[in-house]
Amino acid sequence: MAEFIFMLTHHDATVPDALEVYETLRDSALRHAGFKDVGLPLDALGALARRMREDGRTSYLEVVSTSEEDELRSIRAAREIGVDVVMGGTHPDGAVPLLEGSGIRYYPFPGRVVGHPSVLEGTPDEIAASAADLSSRPGVHGLDLLAYRHAGDVPAIIRGVVEASSGPVVVAGSIDSAERIDAVTALGAWGFTIGGAVFEGVLPAGPSVREQVDWTLACAGEAAARRA
Repeated sequence: MAEFIFMLTHHDATVPDALEVYETLRDSALRHAGFKDVGLPLDALGALARRMREDGRTSYLEVVSTSEEDELRSIRAAREIGVDVVMGGTHPDGAVPLLEGSGIRYYPFPGRVVGHPSVLEGTPDEIAASAADLSSRPGVHGLDLLAYRHAGDVPAIIRGVVEASSGPVVVAGSIDSAERIDAVTALGAWGFTIGGAVFEGVLPAGPSVREQVDWTLACAGEAAARRA
């Protein structure tokens, strides 16, 4: 089953009411939840991570800062907050030493990631080669793939990265339908993230965040059953 990571984010930033939204999910079947490194002050992100930890969930901080200086500042913040996984970022040479000894798993972006909101550039072969290189590095535990933020052959990109990676691949960004959940599952991704589609209420469920999240969990289970 491809794991669903609910991101309390919209337009590549943590939503202002993330703490209140998370409260509506604390008794749900959700196992993975996260937020971005922008949108809320550090103390609020720390409080959010603590609640996730108290609930036994795996917590994720996704780095979308565009400069190396800001990215590494976010990596230091991740240690302070105490998340389980840092996703994203494009400067592994600086990030890995900062995370050493923390127990935090690190899933950087393969390929060329530019702008904010982030987009993925490069050919499928180039992105797969980047994935292979990153996966071979000590201190890199998985990959954060912005597959649907690419203008080209998305299935080829996912397939190539999954085959090239020695760790889990999370497909992040712009997943907004049962068809895309089914596709990332069938192509062998370990997990996927959804944030904006939930907050916009575009998934075929009720308009509340809880209804959207519950539908996504059920959809992921059905996709896994079809694959089995």
